[in-house]
Amino acid sequence: MAAGVPGEEPGAFKEMRDALTLMAAAHMSRPFPPGARGMDVAGQDLVLLDADAYAYSANVLKGPLSDRQYADFTRLMAVFDAVLPALDDPYAAGYYARLHDMAVLALEVEALRRK
Repeated sequence: MAAGVPGEEPGAFKEMRDALTLMAAAHMSRPFPPGARGMDVAGQDLVLLDADAYAYSANVLKGPLSDRQYADFTRLMAVFDAVLPALDDPYAAGYYARLHDMAVLALEVEALRRK
């Protein structure tokens, strides 16, 4: 991480991390799309996609991901490319679009941490 005052996070990193914290809290406050339980889209179980994307994002907030976690999280992001266009329900589509946005931000935070 960039040099600065010991114990303080650089401005852009802190702002992104704070935004991720808010997005994660907002995600947890939203009800899971009822029609998505037990549903597979493009070969992906939607409950697992939600759980995995949130877990990786939450782990970014706790500290650096291991190299394996980072690689797995990066691969998980490709799943959204298949799932998002296939969602017909407007609520589910919005829910997963916001989840995707949160995961993208989490990866950006992790990438900054790795610099």
